[in-house]
Amino acid sequence: MIIEKINEPNDLKKLTIEELNNLACEMRQFIIKKVNTTGGHLGPNLGIVETTIAMHYVFNSPEDKIIYDVSHQCYPHKILTGRKECFTNCDEYFKYSGYTSPEESCHDLFKVGHTSTSVSLALGVAKARDLKGDKGNVIALIGDGSLSGGEAYEGFNNASCLNGNLIIVVNDNDMSIAENQGGLYQNLKLLRETNGVAELNFFKSLGFDYLYADDGNNIQKMIDVFKKVKDSNHPIVVHVKTQKGHGLKCAEINKEMFHWILPNTLDDNNEQIQNNGNVPENYNSITTDFILNKAKDDKTVVAITPATPGAYGFNHEFREKLGENKQYIDVGIAEEHAIAYGSALAKSGAKPFLAVLSSFIQRTYDQLSQDLCLNNSPITLLIYWGAITNADATHLGIFDIPLMSNIPNLIYLAPTNKEEYQAMLEYAYKQTAHPLAIRVPFGEMVSSGQVDNTDYSILNKYKVTNNGEKVAIIGLGNFYHLGERVAKNLKEKHNINPTVINPKFITGVDVELLESLNANHNLVITLEDGVIDGGFGEKITRFYGNSNMKVLNYGAKKEFTDRVPLDELYKRYRLTPLQIVEDILKYI
Repeated sequence: MIIEKINEPNDLKKLTIEELNNLACEMRQFIIKKVNTTGGHLGPNLGIVETTIAMHYVFNSPEDKIIYDVSHQCYPHKILTGRKECFTNCDEYFKYSGYTSPEESCHDLFKVGHTSTSVSLALGVAKARDLKGDKGNVIALIGDGSLSGGEAYEGFNNASCLNGNLIIVVNDNDMSIAENQGGLYQNLKLLRETNGVAELNFFKSLGFDYLYADDGNNIQKMIDVFKKVKDSNHPIVVHVKTQKGHGLKCAEINKEMFHWILPNTLDDNNEQIQNNGNVPENYNSITTDFILNKAKDDKTVVAITPATPGAYGFNHEFREKLGENKQYIDVGIAEEHAIAYGSALAKSGAKPFLAVLSSFIQRTYDQLSQDLCLNNSPITLLIYWGAITNADATHLGIFDIPLMSNIPNLIYLAPTNKEEYQAMLEYAYKQTAHPLAIRVPFGEMVSSGQVDNTDYSILNKYKVTNNGEKVAIIGLGNFYHLGERVAKNLKEKHNINPTVINPKFITGVDVELLESLNANHNLVITLEDGVIDGGFGEKITRFYGNSNMKVLNYGAKKEFTDRVPLDELYKRYRLTPLQIVEDILKYI
């Protein structure tokens, strides 16, 4: 096999075009097999194989710096830069990250997993090179979907002013995760249709030199293109047309589904395995059913996503039903805009439900504070995947509570089950007093079987689910159930009957309830599925600061973890029931 000869990029330069083409086929099959085993990004990586081979054939990494945007298309790059065993050897499948990582290789300059960053990063690298009097090419690779993000525009605007080498490769496969949204894509379409010669050209309007490549899945053509721009003495955009999912028929047809797949999505013939269509009720379906039901009778209800609809079940059927009345809005990869847009919708009498992942809400702090909360707009934010997980360092969902819960006016709720979530959604729809966020439960759905009749307009009232003494366990959201397990252990094995509390509100404290615990408790335990620093538990600790009450906060440490097994993290943070019980017994 040709791939056996490739241990570093320079090895490509020894191959013929025929061998390079055979290498592309081999790489594609290894990528498909690995991703179908482990799960991960498939379509973006299949579409960029030939362009990546040509890029490494022409340029001289790591002397020439290649900087990826999002880096969910970096698998071919990893294969060519000394990490092929992660794709060719099933025992090594989990050795490397799914994103670029300097810890892995000198060919990766940045750890990247969020979008629209590559142009800004590459500009900084190029400017530093020029300041130091160094040589070498700096290449930013950015997808067309990433162009919808605000940082990309800022980067492009500034980068065109550089008086030196900077090559921006725009990988245009006419897709984001779902369909591209926004006016810019009309111009990209025009440029594709005119082979790059249309007078109306976004990149040229910013001052860039521009080169169009009509077949990014043709190695010879891409080698010729990259040779033309290598060692350029000014910024230039290379606009490359590729096919997302190239080489895998089902991924070419269903580009959205095959952007990222779960393990065992394909059979032995690389055909999609069809499920029986019976998907059990889950928190995603609860959300979509609720929005659809409200939207039927209320034309002001809108669902908003910043380009990640699949993460929360906003599938084609959901989008089509809302789209009939223009009640579905995909703003592109533009979370900052989404918050400001949603704030204005809410302020003007609409009912926006903005769904966003915990790791992506981090981008919006200024908009949350200024555009939304300062103006007290009654939007509903649905925060998904907020939890301690084994995710890559770039996709951790542990920082949303400290980020959001300390902004004035925002009410942040944490349901523990289906019924509470439904009640909170109903309250969010009806209320007009505050910006309101709900931390959608993470994991398998839990049902209490009892309707939640809580009046959520009475803020910061916690629910006592078991009256006890000595120890009070406050379990927030996902971790309420951990609190129940701790309480069961204490009662059955140590004859201690603790008080168990479901706080429901992340953003405030129940003063009356907390004061009442002083009478017959001397230890309070807080459990939260996120980072402790600045989080929910610290509010409880601060409340008891001038009293004799001892408080122990449990959650994640302030650190970036990278694909650490969840069981290992729970043990590290002393989040197993046995560890928590052990700590409790030391204090009583």
